[in-house]
Amino acid sequence: MPDIETLPQGEIESLKEEHHYLVQTTGNEVLPYYENILSNSQCMIMLTDSRGQMLNSWGDQRFLNKEQKAFLNPGTYWGEAVNGTNAIGTAMELGQAVQVQKDEHFLKSNRFMVGSAAPIFNVNHDLLGVLDVSSDTYLPHAYTLGLVKLMSQAVENRLIVKRFAAENFLLSFNTNVDNIDSQWAGLIVFNDDGTIISANCRAELLLGQNLALAHISDIFDCPLRDLKNHPDLMPIKLPALGRFQMHGALRRPEKKIVQALDFRQRHLKKRPVDSNLITLERLSFGDQLVDRAVTQAKKVIEKDIPILIAGETGVGKEVFVSALHEFSSRRSYPLVAVNCAAIPAELVESELFGYEKGAFTGASNKGSIGLIRKAHRGTLFLDEIGEMPLKVQARLLRVLQERKVVPLGSTEAFPVDIKLISATNRSLRDDVEQGLFRQDLYYRVSGLNLELPPLRKRQDREALFQEVYQLFSTPEQPSQLSAEIVNLFLQHPWPGNLRQLASVLQIALAMAENEVIQLWDLPDDFLSDIHKSSVDRDSETVFGDESAQRMAEMGALVRHAAPSPIRDALPARESLPAEAAPEPIETDAEVDLLLLFQQHKGNISSLAKALSISRNTLYKRLKAEGIR
Repeated sequence: MPDIETLPQGEIESLKEEHHYLVQTTGNEVLPYYENILSNSQCMIMLTDSRGQMLNSWGDQRFLNKEQKAFLNPGTYWGEAVNGTNAIGTAMELGQAVQVQKDEHFLKSNRFMVGSAAPIFNVNHDLLGVLDVSSDTYLPHAYTLGLVKLMSQAVENRLIVKRFAAENFLLSFNTNVDNIDSQWAGLIVFNDDGTIISANCRAELLLGQNLALAHISDIFDCPLRDLKNHPDLMPIKLPALGRFQMHGALRRPEKKIVQALDFRQRHLKKRPVDSNLITLERLSFGDQLVDRAVTQAKKVIEKDIPILIAGETGVGKEVFVSALHEFSSRRSYPLVAVNCAAIPAELVESELFGYEKGAFTGASNKGSIGLIRKAHRGTLFLDEIGEMPLKVQARLLRVLQERKVVPLGSTEAFPVDIKLISATNRSLRDDVEQGLFRQDLYYRVSGLNLELPPLRKRQDREALFQEVYQLFSTPEQPSQLSAEIVNLFLQHPWPGNLRQLASVLQIALAMAENEVIQLWDLPDDFLSDIHKSSVDRDSETVFGDESAQRMAEMGALVRHAAPSPIRDALPARESLPAEAAPEPIETDAEVDLLLLFQQHKGNISSLAKALSISRNTLYKRLKAEGIR
């Protein structure tokens, strides 16, 4: 016995799911019609995909020994490249039905049987799979070859009916009125406007013409209105193309048509320009690494080269991708961002690739187009791609190689045109070595590798602080951060990078209202990070200017704070330098809070500054006193 070439177990499961719809249609809706014929003959029925990989088998296996039965396992390869001449492989190569006698098989191990195979085409006339009938008995040649042709045609017809019957008109026709409902009849699908949107191969063979997007009244000498109003399944004479006499029967849509399908190119609405849109030019203010990343990305964005962006969490990978998409010629089409870590592992496949209605338990009865197809002609951004399950990685690789998506539970492949950009906060090379990420997928997604530096290492931090501040501030607020706050920001480690910077500034702006941001407007955890980063450094090195002493004192407050919120430990006015507060107030113990509240006319920000405490602490004290 020759070595059997088969897929790894993980890929076999993906193969089964990908072609579940084809296997179900063949086994449940076609083969039962031929059960009496098949039960009286000792034969096997085999179904493979378009690459010759075994999907399923039915029938009598008694004439096979243990080694021969292994050829029927899902994932086994039957292509001519490995097995030489055989019915399945040869039908794939020729694209037509064939019959291979016992001694005509290339492999001696296959010469015990006669094989008849016919290709199955999808609604786009692309090869979908191959159906084979094999037996070790000398069945009449014409009988088995005709049988497998009929069965493959039946599968094609069922796929078309299931795909289009709900919302479109189905017209079956033949040269004889007695054969209208035969599997050999032509089958045409047209919409409410009369445009032919699908047809089986038999229809084009009978008419000798390509029917794609033709109008039904140009094919048959019958007005569209008369045809649509003809009684369901009632025979009708249909002169065709001025030279053929056909007989047909019409089947109306199962659902009421709300709107006819339109296959013409739709004009895209012009989008309003967002004045706050961050462009590539606004991503860098002199940092060499970021400048280099922008320059390289611009050069490949219009080429069929994937981009992989690496960087710590929060460095602005999604903002970078958004700016790059707006720079590209795909800006009029969607940017679809997918966080691979945020989608539950069991739902990743259905979310990415979409699914047919009823494809699995809990599936929407409307089906789903999937995120990849939503990005058609636009940009697909796969964030945290290293978190993608291995099983899904195999399907994604196939999509990227073939540029086609097959939804779960479907047999139809949908072409997709996407610009792929991926991002990761970990080393995918290390994941490949550890078997956590497929090596072939890694080389498929890592065409141009870019790295965005963390905020603490950027050379343009001062300008960046001011830019992010202006992004979130309002016209009523000061136009810039103070030198004191900028200097404090320069000492911060920023473990959350740009995401943390944006959060800190948004909170500080809310606390300061329309006044300059001061130390007490900053979040508590911000000062905690400052103290932690200064523990291993000399304080004079960390805080080196006139305002450094104040920052050191703030750090000391954090260090000695009680378990309660940090701001509750803020000192009275005398523990800070004189310029820290606008009006001196001796100590909290001497304060008549109600009187001060009335003097400041209920202005929380003004009173908090006078007391040298945070707004949060002041709110707590006012609440405790029953004032607010």
